[in-house]
Amino acid sequence: MRRATITLTTDFGLSDHYVGTMKGVILGIHPLATIVDISHEIRPFDLIEGAFTIAQAYRYFPKKTVHVVVVDPGVGTERRAILVEAAGQYFIAPDNGVLTMIYEAGEHTVRAITNREYFLKDVSQTFHGRDVFAPSAAHLARGAAPASFGEAIHDYIQLGLMKPQRMARRAWMGAVIKVDRFGNLITNLRAEDFPDLGKRPLEISVGLQRISAFARTFGECAKGELFAYVGSSGYLEVAINQGSAAKTLGCGTGAPVELTFFGRAEEQG
Repeated sequence: MRRATITLTTDFGLSDHYVGTMKGVILGIHPLATIVDISHEIRPFDLIEGAFTIAQAYRYFPKKTVHVVVVDPGVGTERRAILVEAAGQYFIAPDNGVLTMIYEAGEHTVRAITNREYFLKDVSQTFHGRDVFAPSAAHLARGAAPASFGEAIHDYIQLGLMKPQRMARRAWMGAVIKVDRFGNLITNLRAEDFPDLGKRPLEISVGLQRISAFARTFGECAKGELFAYVGSSGYLEVAINQGSAAKTLGCGTGAPVELTFFGRAEEQG
């Protein structure tokens, strides 16, 4: 038995027994496992938020870490459990698109988990986190070969809100993919795809508001000012200094966002 790290990302919250029970299952199979909570406060059933959350965290973990992601509105249905190998790490989740941003990040292999030897003996229809995903993760972390879990598949599900669409020469349509606890709106517009950010005038339309202020830090803006900036995850975000952009604009996950550039880029000195 080898030491290994297993992470948990769920929409279970912490007021019920669900997360603790999953940890108990893991430790019962693999007592040497180190369990790390990424988040259990994903908005219930929000696959996009779940996809964003695990995509921001996984790259900071050691190789061969096992990431368990349980945001599963289809629990108990015919949806598959899957094991994904990507970036030298492993991901175990329902096949509902919650790993879309992992797929988009680079090469990956997806397997349907069909080997019931890695499940608990009695599998409920409503708690696959305990009966399927947690024990599968523990066995994988102990050293079970990925191929022993099931055959590779190619018809896995991917979400449709992850990539922005170009609408015109200088205009793109994106969407809000996460609202953080401060009410900042995180979009799917990646800063690396827009080298003109901060170099030419822009306008961001979200809700009924048009925003032209762009800043590097919150401190550059007055209290209550609405502005755009590049967040720590590398995505364009909309915020209000010491306020909630989500409440002010009445927007949440899935809200459309339009980015338009004007004029010429400023030359760098």
